[in-house]
Amino acid sequence: MNCTSRSKNQPKFASFQGNADHSWAVQIEVMKIYGLGCLHFFSHLFSDCILHPPRVLPYAAPQMLMSSLPAQNHAKLGFKLKLTSGFSESLVRVPIMPLTNHSSCLRVQCVGTGQNDDGFYMRRCVELARKAVGHTSPNPVVGCVIVKDGKVVGEGFHPKAGQPHAEVFALRNAGDLAENATAYVSLEPCNHFGRTPPCTEALIKAKVKKVVVGMVDQNPTVASRGVKRLRDASIEVVVGVEEELCKRLTEAFTHRMLTGKPFLTVRYSLSVNGNLLDQLGEGVIESGGYYSRLLQEYDALVVSSSLLSENISLPSSREPGANQPLHIIIQRSSTSSIPIPMINDEVTGKVIVFTDSMTGAAPEVAQKGIETVALDQINLDVILDYCYRQGLCSVLLDLRGPFVDFEELIKEGMEKKYFNKFVTEILPAWNGCAKEDSAMTLKSLGQGLEVTNLLSKSSHGSVVIEGYFKF
Repeated sequence: MNCTSRSKNQPKFASFQGNADHSWAVQIEVMKIYGLGCLHFFSHLFSDCILHPPRVLPYAAPQMLMSSLPAQNHAKLGFKLKLTSGFSESLVRVPIMPLTNHSSCLRVQCVGTGQNDDGFYMRRCVELARKAVGHTSPNPVVGCVIVKDGKVVGEGFHPKAGQPHAEVFALRNAGDLAENATAYVSLEPCNHFGRTPPCTEALIKAKVKKVVVGMVDQNPTVASRGVKRLRDASIEVVVGVEEELCKRLTEAFTHRMLTGKPFLTVRYSLSVNGNLLDQLGEGVIESGGYYSRLLQEYDALVVSSSLLSENISLPSSREPGANQPLHIIIQRSSTSSIPIPMINDEVTGKVIVFTDSMTGAAPEVAQKGIETVALDQINLDVILDYCYRQGLCSVLLDLRGPFVDFEELIKEGMEKKYFNKFVTEILPAWNGCAKEDSAMTLKSLGQGLEVTNLLSKSSHGSVVIEGYFKF
């Protein structure tokens, strides 16, 4: 089977060349390396032999990729791989290990030029850091990788506030191999004594020869002092590798540090014809669903007491090992009292009720040990200040229940520019418009407001759109 490109104007593709028994070629263009260390190819070939592999995640290792190919005799296969984005911009020769009778994958050893390996290892740092999402506030999530002679010899991440930082765990993992190695860290190493000693001193003591930093710490206590200390110790320092990725990773921490308020996100659901819905899509609360992951990511969740009056228990993340958010319940005098059976003993230590009338909170709430704060008027300033004092970095306002419970909070958030991000779930439903369309009120707020960095994804049967407000 002979395969050629459709025209001379097409980009050059890498190709697989078969042996004498199976003369065939497959043209492949790898658009991006995003992670998992695997390239999963389609199990069939198109008529023109153009194969379009799906993207993979940011932490794909340049040393080892796995490729699943159609059933052929690949014992003598070899190919050239062109990466248009990733750790190498040039053509590299890629030897392929022979398959065994029990293997369905080709083990690929990628020999890159090394010119873009810094970005690759930084993406691995980000992957490690995400293991602690929801556990580190008021600290940021940070990952660290120690590399020597092209091999990872140590890895670590900051698990929670008060425990050693990522660099310390990675250096412990590397041991003596850290000497003359390169340390990759997603956030500038600290150079001050807090709950733990400075990470700069740990790196200097380990005699690393180079440190690659994803982003400079926005904390005024650090503010490039870590970079300066390392350079003063004759350690080469590179700053700004995969900077935007690292900034997104620590956006809540940075926002809290610079503004004195937690990072605030509003979440709501819409029908496909644009009406506000008081529900979540099927499956999104289960492990792996977007809503379950949101609850894992955010430090606090604001909900209406009306949600509980509908016999819905307090939302919780189903992700393995998730640290559940603080549940902030808005109890207005116009709504019924909070049904205590919906608040189980597992979460009572992480629940607070804000009410504009003490008569609205049932006596059982106090008996359960749940803190209640009575206000003349429930507002975002009080809620955000409370969360800040608790050391929380991020708050999710979940618009479920009657929209009137949130209307004043939404107006305040827009007028005072408190909202940073939105998450919109579009359910596969078409519903009629009520006489009082809550969505119209939501649409009328902040008209002409620009949103940026839109991202869409699917979660079970729903489409989820995320973006940032630009005030």
